Parts: sequence; C-alpha cells; structure tokens
Amino acid sequence: MNNLYKYKNYNINFVNENMMGPNSIIILEELLQGLTIKRGSRILDLGCGRGLTSIFLAKEYDVQVYAVDLWTSPTDNYKRFQTLNLDNKIIPISAEATNLPFAEDFFDAIISVDSYHYFGNNDTYFDYLKKFLKKDGLIAIAFPGMKHEIHKNIPEEMKSLWPEEALPMWQSIDWWKPKFENHLNNFKINELKCFDLAWNSWLSCDNPYAIEDLQMIKTDNGRFMNLIGLSGNLK
Repeated sequence: MNNLYKYKNYNINFVNENMMGPNSIIILEELLQGLTIKRGSRILDLGCGRGLTSIFLAKEYDVQVYAVDLWTSPTDNYKRFQTLNLDNKIIPISAEATNLPFAEDFFDAIISVDSYHYFGNNDTYFDYLKKFLKKDGLIAIAFPGMKHEIHKNIPEEMKSLWPEEALPMWQSIDWWKPKFENHLNNFKINELKCFDLAWNSWLSCDNPYAIEDLQMIKTDNGRFMNLIGLSGNLK
C-alpha cells in the first residue's frame, strides 16, 4: 500500500500538527485513485478541517479549492495556506454544510474526507448538496463506518470506547449505498484499504485526542470499524 501514497512528501511535523483524525491525506489519495480531476477544476472541499486535504488537492491536481469548514477558523486556514504559497489556489470559507454560500452548478467536483457523516447521514442531504455540482461532476467522499450494522448488538468490550455521540453516524456500506446510487453514474462504494495506515499515522502523533483513540483501535483489532469510500458522477 505504501507505494500508492505521496503523503511521505509532506512535512511530517506539519501534518501531525494539523491532523484531526486518521490521516486525511492518505485517505484522500486512495479515494481519488482512478478518478479524473482536470487541471484548473473548481473543487469544493467540504469539511476541510485544518486544510490538509485542500492543500493536497491544490498541490497535486493544480485546481482551485474552496476549503469549507464550520469549526476551523478560515483566517487560521488562510495563514496555513500562505506558508505553502497556496493562498492563490485555496479559498478558506466558514459555512454550515446545510447552508452553503454557492451558486448552483458551480463545482466540477465535491470532495469530503472524514466529515460527511456528521451532516449527511440521512436520506435528504445529498439532494441538497448535489445542486452545487455540475452535471456529470465528480463526487468523492470518505468517512468512518462499520463492516456490518451492529447498533442493535454493540459488543460489550466496545461500549465504553466508542464515543456515544459518534456511534449513530458510523454505518455500514449497505446503509450508505441507497443514499447515493440512484443519483450517480459510475457509482462505486467500498471499504478503503488504508485503514491501518491512516489510523496509525494519527495514533503516532502526540495529539491528546489521538492518545484517547489508541485503546479503541487496539480493542477493535480490525473486527468492526472501517473506512468507507464512495464516488461517482452526477446524473
């Protein structure tokens, strides 16, 4: 798997300082494998956090990125982008995912890594989001999930380790598939292979939230949790 990734080209200290969960650069690179993003495209990076995915898109694909997040200051993100001379390629915006300040048919692609499950885990959100995407535009999303639906039978050893507020958002591929398949051509949804690599990158940094997650991943031991990726072109 390591040969797939360009993440090692990025300054490890910078990445560690700005990760907010499993390494989003690693996840994004696998998510975009085999997908076409044309140079100069207009991209929405929805739930960009501290901008690692926006930076990767701007550097590796030479595109214009609208980096949208509700909880991270756009000024802080702008300063980060400036340090990498990417402030002319990435536009930082603070916005609620359910109240986006864009014109319809505006984006060539919408990409979201490790955030969509917070606001899109329902039957209606994609109907709202897709209006901002051009016809045949690309959607590519990755988020944490479960190998199987287990919410009615939560393993006893995991009850104290899975955050109560997060658990309802972690669903299986079978749960997510109907939310998208009728809207997209070339639709695919699968379990990403980079689970261990992305999580180990996060767990190896000294972020206090990463330290809290260590026991959860150790106890799970590959049995229940996964990372889900999906993509397609808007019909």
